[in-house]
Amino acid sequence: MKEKQIWTMDELVALTDEVQLEKVDFRGKVVEFQFCELTEKEEPKFTGVDETLPEEDKMALFQEIGTQRVMMMLGKANSKNPDGPSISEENWGLLPTTLRYAISNKIIGVQEEAAENFRD
Repeated sequence: MKEKQIWTMDELVALTDEVQLEKVDFRGKVVEFQFCELTEKEEPKFTGVDETLPEEDKMALFQEIGTQRVMMMLGKANSKNPDGPSISEENWGLLPTTLRYAISNKIIGVQEEAAENFRD
């Protein structure tokens, strides 16, 4: 059985300053990008979801919030490492939707993996 490691507070705090490099395979080639974890005050703000909205509208709102979050994570890394494999807000909107989903899922997947390790 693999021994679980314990995070120190310094290591956890350092995660929000660390530029993480990732890549996804897309149509036979690799797309590299960078992102940073956000602190709570850096997270995009929203007032909540009106439960009376139709389900389709709620899902669109959640998707927009997720996109804003990913953009903030990409932008933070770009400002910390301007020479890295950056994706700007301008070219994000021009990328194929399937690639944007792959990048977003990779970022969220890294976070879910970290959260899973943190819980154990």
